[in-house]
Amino acid sequence: MENIINVTYETTGQTTAVNEMGMRPMQARAYAARNSQYILLKAPPASGKSRALMFIALDKLKTGSVKKVIIAVPERSIGKSFLSTELVKYGFHSDWNVSGKYNLCVPGGENSKVETFKEFMDSDETVLLCTHATLRFAFDKIGAARFGNCLVAVDEFHHVSADYESKLGELVRALMQQENVHILAMTGSYFRGDGIPVLSYEDEAKFYKVTYNYYEQLNGYTYLKSLGIGFHFYSGKYTSAIMEVLDTDKKTILHIPSVNSGESTKDKYIEVDTIIDAIGTVDHVDSETNIIFVSRRSDGKIIKVADLVNDNAAEREKVVEYLRNVTDVDDVDLIIALGMAKEGFDWPFCEHALTVGYRGSLTEIIQIIGRCTRDSENKTHAQFTNLIAEPDAESEEVVESVNNMLKAITASLLMEQVLAPNFNFKPKPPEGSDEDKADDARTIRVGGMRQPSTQNVKNILDSDLTDLKANILQDPQIAKAVSGVVDPEVINKIMIPKIIMTKYPHLSEDEVEEVREHLVADMVIRGSNVKTDGNRRFIDMSGKFVNLDELNIDLIDSINPFQQAFEVISKSITPKVLKSIQECIAAFKVNMTDDEAIYLWPKINEFVKVTRRQPSLDALDPTERRLAEALIYLRQLKRDQKNG
Repeated sequence: MENIINVTYETTGQTTAVNEMGMRPMQARAYAARNSQYILLKAPPASGKSRALMFIALDKLKTGSVKKVIIAVPERSIGKSFLSTELVKYGFHSDWNVSGKYNLCVPGGENSKVETFKEFMDSDETVLLCTHATLRFAFDKIGAARFGNCLVAVDEFHHVSADYESKLGELVRALMQQENVHILAMTGSYFRGDGIPVLSYEDEAKFYKVTYNYYEQLNGYTYLKSLGIGFHFYSGKYTSAIMEVLDTDKKTILHIPSVNSGESTKDKYIEVDTIIDAIGTVDHVDSETNIIFVSRRSDGKIIKVADLVNDNAAEREKVVEYLRNVTDVDDVDLIIALGMAKEGFDWPFCEHALTVGYRGSLTEIIQIIGRCTRDSENKTHAQFTNLIAEPDAESEEVVESVNNMLKAITASLLMEQVLAPNFNFKPKPPEGSDEDKADDARTIRVGGMRQPSTQNVKNILDSDLTDLKANILQDPQIAKAVSGVVDPEVINKIMIPKIIMTKYPHLSEDEVEEVREHLVADMVIRGSNVKTDGNRRFIDMSGKFVNLDELNIDLIDSINPFQQAFEVISKSITPKVLKSIQECIAAFKVNMTDDEAIYLWPKINEFVKVTRRQPSLDALDPTERRLAEALIYLRQLKRDQKNG
């Protein structure tokens, strides 16, 4: 099917270019903030966050800002990114050394690791590497005060939560109460799937933010030129449709659904076997690596499959160890995973991330997409495909299916906002002014737009827009607005400002409006095509091209930022299913009581008898539209009763 999102990149090669100290652009940007006590580093997978930490930590140790460095990662396998690394030969003043004794990202019980952690705090060693869990257990044993004069670096910082039941969040808050604890927070996706903020506004304001966005990263690659994000729908069991989207000529990570999800057959082993059978026949299984060699049914080509769904610890560890040491594009062709191969997993050759079932966490989706967006000479295009169940109009779960589909669309829309090029929006200068002559290609002037009037607004526009978009796109009301059933100006002028006010309660009404205008302009224009014709630039907005010289904030406010994605999806499903989806969405917004719907039921029957059709929501007659709303309301009521 057609991709919802297609982004092309310029392959400038700048992402991996290094300066005289051996730093990539992102690392140099982070290093410039090294004197700050609290640093929040937001950068995509493969941008070099681990080495950025090394540069900052070594400088803090050399200048005496801290005496010890503690790095915490979410799981042991990610720890390898922070092991000893030569830096001097590339121009830096020191090498990065981690003692084997104080690398706690190894097998073993937490009790012994906590004892080793305590030894480290009393030793002359300067660097310790551990998991989030070990850090939490050690913190419980030794208390916050012992972390004085330490730099605590927390990788994948989105695991932290402002919720007071979050142990990691509690730890970070306690460390920030100490006089000389430095914190470096690193993440590729600073928003959480559960809608709970990572940090409170007050705590977050204390961090110096270093942002290196996805577009900067991908645009500066050497090989990867484009990225596509799309959906494919199936009915029945997903295993019967898998070969419609699984191209075994492309290096693929296939994430099958959780056994608790509606898409699962409830037997993950049979699912894996069925997928392998659909590819071909098993030739043999390598006893040393547990890699499955499959003879492809179409031509006999051997497809090397890594099964990470297998719960047998010894067998799976063989596969994991093999994947850690992959160096050649032909070492593996397909990885089948369930809970693994997401966060921190590195397979640069991956071309296609294929995910079955709706993923409720935006963070998880971003992590999965990040598996295929590494730069590698074997690919020019990366693809993320979500294979999801087509809502069944006859099913009692149709409302849940529609909800899930809308959430999946909004997740993809967020990815478009993350992955597409940045624009710089400015108010249109007075007529006859030559103020805009120095504007570059990424600057767009908008008539009637307000200029940011305070530092608060400037900070939000500079570093928080992606996080704010995540809040907006996780809002249930916004998800329902995707299909176009809500007036665009209601979305842009009422719904979005409410979310801004909730996230930033300290902003004045004028500041909220300034943020809103820039945010809505950014969302609408990122989702549109900008084309150049001579000296003029045009933007495709809702199917018509608008001269950018005539762009104004009122025109932008009249556009639903999300509707294009729904229109793409609606082309790939049957009219019957689309009607069912539209009815479910309409039911979300119908304002009606049980009494009115029951009262109108005889009138609905009479209407059908006379006209030989059901009342339509699109009718010009307001009475017929109300009968159609009552019919939708009653159907929803019936579904609710069936579901208890």
